[in-house]
Amino acid sequence: MNGGPVAAGRDLVGRLDRYQQSRPALAFPLAVLKKFGQDAAGNLAALIAYYAFFSFFPLLLVFVTVLGFAVAGNTALQHRVEHTIADQFPGLGQQIMPAGTTIHGSGLGLAIGLVLALWAGLGVANAAQNAFNTVWQVPLEDRPGLPRRTARSVVLLVVLGGDVLLTTAISGLSAGAGSLGAGVGRGAQLLLLVASLLMNVVLFTIAFRVLTVRDVSTRAVLPGAVLAAVGWQILQWVGGYFIATRLQSASSTYGTFAIVIGLLTWFFVLGQLVLLATELNVVRARRLWPRSLAGPPTTDADRRAYRGYAAMQRLAPGVRIEVHFDPPDD
Repeated sequence: MNGGPVAAGRDLVGRLDRYQQSRPALAFPLAVLKKFGQDAAGNLAALIAYYAFFSFFPLLLVFVTVLGFAVAGNTALQHRVEHTIADQFPGLGQQIMPAGTTIHGSGLGLAIGLVLALWAGLGVANAAQNAFNTVWQVPLEDRPGLPRRTARSVVLLVVLGGDVLLTTAISGLSAGAGSLGAGVGRGAQLLLLVASLLMNVVLFTIAFRVLTVRDVSTRAVLPGAVLAAVGWQILQWVGGYFIATRLQSASSTYGTFAIVIGLLTWFFVLGQLVLLATELNVVRARRLWPRSLAGPPTTDADRRAYRGYAAMQRLAPGVRIEVHFDPPDD
């Protein structure tokens, strides 16, 4: 008696599976999500978020110290920097650089901040490299050792640092464009927004190629870079809106807790977004769709994916891994 409903349920799942496999617009995103889950990309994103959160505050120390040297004695420049920081770090702007106060540079603070930021930043980059090589199914024996991995991490940190400086400058220009009048100011802000978005696309394109030892082309990583850049911009807007509408009325104590928790959550969501964009690139470049969502692997994309997972476990040269699949049931 129990066989009837169970068989009917399996038949329904099978029909739905065949339906999605026959429609690329549905099969492709489902294949991306399936690979995201099989790679345990959520756990990889959590590790990236941990190191990013740890490196954030030393970077802020360096940032504020350098600002102390840059804006010393220039009140107008300090006011512009206050607005820029408020845009770049929603909710933390007042804690980083309170309005009406004067900050001063400190050589000791700069040295400590640089050492801690470099150490934690390398942790972020190394965790990201491990995540990207896992998503691209790079065999363990082909992954870079400490010297090459560190060199790649330094390149990534230089790219990220340059992007932060440029986007901060664009944010400052955007804040100044608001005073040019309604029509001109909005047009200028829109152009600056497009420039920031394009710059982030370039940043993610470079990062997506540097973070894996797999030889991937710009064309292969461009779709994911666009997705990551747009998602980054949306996350900034959502974060700013949430801080402005939800946390402004909170007490200073609870507001600080909420900002710290929100910042950690923001890093985690950003890490998942970046890895989801990478999964999109991998599925598209290696044609890992359509995938069977129920039962044993039945499609060519399934078999390519599982062969890749097996090959990824190769630890040394000369090791040969063979993958066999059971024949499909009648």
